[in-house]
Amino acid sequence: MKVRAPELRGRRWLNTGGRELSLAGLRGRIVVLDFWTFCCVNCLHVLDELRPLEEEFGDVLTVVGVHSPKFVHEADPAAVEAAVERYGVTHPVLDDPELATWDAYAARAWPTLAVIDPDGFVVARMAGEGHGPGLAALLRELVAEHGDRLRRGDDPAVPPPAPDTALRFPGKVVALPGGTFLASDTAHHQLVELRADLGTEVRRIGSGTRGLADGDADHARFSEPQGLLVLPSADAVLVADTVNHAVRRVELATGAVSTLAGTGEQLRERVAPGGVSALLSSPWDLARWDGRVVVAMAGPHQLWTVDPDGGEARVLAGTSNEGLRDGPFDAAFFAQPSGLATGPDGTLWVADSEISALRRIGDGPGADVATAVGQGLFEFGHRDGPAAQALLQHPLGVTVLPDGSVAVADTYNGAVRRFDPASGQVSTLAEGLAEPSDLLVDGDTLVVVESAAHRLVRVPVPGGSLVAGAAHAVRRAPTALAPQVALRIGFVPPAGQYLDDRFGDPTSLTVAADPPSLLLDGAGTATGLTRALRLDPAAGPGVLQVAVAAAACDDPGDGFAACHRYQQDWGIPVTVGDDGAAELDLDLRSV
Repeated sequence: MKVRAPELRGRRWLNTGGRELSLAGLRGRIVVLDFWTFCCVNCLHVLDELRPLEEEFGDVLTVVGVHSPKFVHEADPAAVEAAVERYGVTHPVLDDPELATWDAYAARAWPTLAVIDPDGFVVARMAGEGHGPGLAALLRELVAEHGDRLRRGDDPAVPPPAPDTALRFPGKVVALPGGTFLASDTAHHQLVELRADLGTEVRRIGSGTRGLADGDADHARFSEPQGLLVLPSADAVLVADTVNHAVRRVELATGAVSTLAGTGEQLRERVAPGGVSALLSSPWDLARWDGRVVVAMAGPHQLWTVDPDGGEARVLAGTSNEGLRDGPFDAAFFAQPSGLATGPDGTLWVADSEISALRRIGDGPGADVATAVGQGLFEFGHRDGPAAQALLQHPLGVTVLPDGSVAVADTYNGAVRRFDPASGQVSTLAEGLAEPSDLLVDGDTLVVVESAAHRLVRVPVPGGSLVAGAAHAVRRAPTALAPQVALRIGFVPPAGQYLDDRFGDPTSLTVAADPPSLLLDGAGTATGLTRALRLDPAAGPGVLQVAVAAAACDDPGDGFAACHRYQQDWGIPVTVGDDGAAELDLDLRSV
């Protein structure tokens, strides 16, 4: 049974030249709604997956981004505009801060895609990333089905011109041996060496055209580079080339660029700690720790290591489940780690952005992952005081101060925060910054990357002041569940693909909860797309964490079938009571 697509409602439209769009006005075109939020690395992956589809089907297809914020900062109109510019979004975007359209389409996860046919009916829903090939197949079916009835060549997108700034959304910074600084000029797809005044350019590395190409400084290409690390030899810098899913090496003497790890293709498999992979997924920052180069691998929510000589990439810590869980490397959860720094005592500090947390790993054998500041996927804010009660909001950078305390680029609070391990207290060093994304110590000042202001600035290192601040939680309404719940994952392979069970069940379902006591039965990882859960009403409100993966293969024909992996994580705020629902249906891909 077809369902009429609910109308689009929000605060305003971007990339339309001031026009208000409606589904009625788009009748005759195929519409793909992309529910996204700019903090979400999986959403950024989907933006990249949609670009070739927009090019191939642009004559009949309109992609509409529905920006549905998780964090308070993401509801700020200026922040939404900056994100649309930062990530090169050229299709229309509906700014939906109250989640009106999100709720109308019963979205449960970032990202979610909804496909609407030319008659205005929802014909498919997809959660997570990796749906590009299946979505392309569905679009071809719709084009063939509706044929001459399609409205062609009437794209409503009117993207604004890009601003002319020396830096454009810089990401990270390192100090070079000669007293200059190297910054990743992320949206210009370049690296820029700056003098100590932070404004005078010494040189640029990279052509400025998005791509993956090795070569000399003028011809090499990057794609939204972020983290930087000067090697101990001081003759080269490693670069987390985020959207290329690669780690690059830059020779400081010449600016020549080579690829150390990664191929340009995004990793979509889950790799356990200790595992090796030729593919990476959104490396965001780099640091030296315990004699190794550690990579904050934001895409799979893990920490990896990369051999600076041979390029072998290996998982260090994290199961790839998104969340906050401390413990041994093979059991810990991270959530989009985006900043790294190593202290003089050997502690590795991690800005774990999606859970608004500061994590740490001690030096030496038997080191575990521990949380210094942070409470989970849905709790955030700007509050100082004892670390157990203090709150951050999507931090992206971290550095260690001379006294051993830790400074955090608290990005969505526009602040620099300080955590003192000796006292266990959190304070605020500076406020009023435009999305600070990285920082480092230079004498008696901090060099701060003020990303949304397109500049680097200096901030004194004062003693800090306490901010009472506010606590926030994600505004999604919790799902009321019964103590006994049947969990079902909907997955229909795209046309021409099927679940190949010749070698066993090609699915994997992981269920966990925060707090863990919420889930009395049904936790763990097993095959299958259904699970019987038993929840404890006495555990109070919590978050049900569901991760699913399924592999579908093309029709083998000659016996050699290409297979495709589909996966998604859900973090669902829940309450438990006898009046709650006894069934929980989640769509990985349904038509």
